[in-house]
Amino acid sequence: MPMLDQYIISVELIKEKIKDNKGYPFSLPVVKNFRKIDFNKSITFLIGENGTGKSTLLEAIAIQYGFNPEGGSMNFNFETKQTHSNLSNCIRIIKGVKKPKDNYFLRAESFYNLASNIDDIGVASSYGGKSLHEQSHGESFFSLFLHRLRGEGIYLFDEPEAALSPQRQLAFLSRMDELIKQGSQFIIATHSPIILSYPNAKIIQIAEKGFEELSYKETECYDLYKTFINNPEYILKKLDIK
Repeated sequence: MPMLDQYIISVELIKEKIKDNKGYPFSLPVVKNFRKIDFNKSITFLIGENGTGKSTLLEAIAIQYGFNPEGGSMNFNFETKQTHSNLSNCIRIIKGVKKPKDNYFLRAESFYNLASNIDDIGVASSYGGKSLHEQSHGESFFSLFLHRLRGEGIYLFDEPEAALSPQRQLAFLSRMDELIKQGSQFIIATHSPIILSYPNAKIIQIAEKGFEELSYKETECYDLYKTFINNPEYILKKLDIK
């Protein structure tokens, strides 16, 4: 899709709305180094070490866009516990001219709460007709990807690989490709080198020193996995594991 056809074109920080840049989440690297991100590809990956704030940024984008903080489509309004940051109040989203026909925000850490709400409101039919609680963790994730997502949508996913085997991650890549070809846009925070391999994606690495746009094979994620798989004995020795 051309950039103007993206559902989210860009996100920028509104610095004047930050009252305390020393407290959470404004002390995180993601906020300290954030000015603006252009989403000029059908898929944008946010990567980085734990604690850099990539999930916090994705959550803020989701909330500002209109999603429930714990996940689901924009029709979900349940709340189990209020744990989200107020970063969403300090960002501005620039939307494209085209409106999505579908939408979904997936958070791996609150998926159990989402599955419970799906049962409570009786919409399991949209997820394959079977309660997500009656499936394995990985099966329930894939039921969402396969049955609930309809294309021409904006999809924000936080660590979708959390419950997926490597084989299922490959199946997710295929499903994601189908949805992109149906006019969808994805913004994904991930640690998975399999999911990260999607061709021609925009990859933004978040670190203490700032934001960096990288190619797949330039990422720390790819490099670490490749090094380990090629020579696990060497890595284990470096870790003093015998």
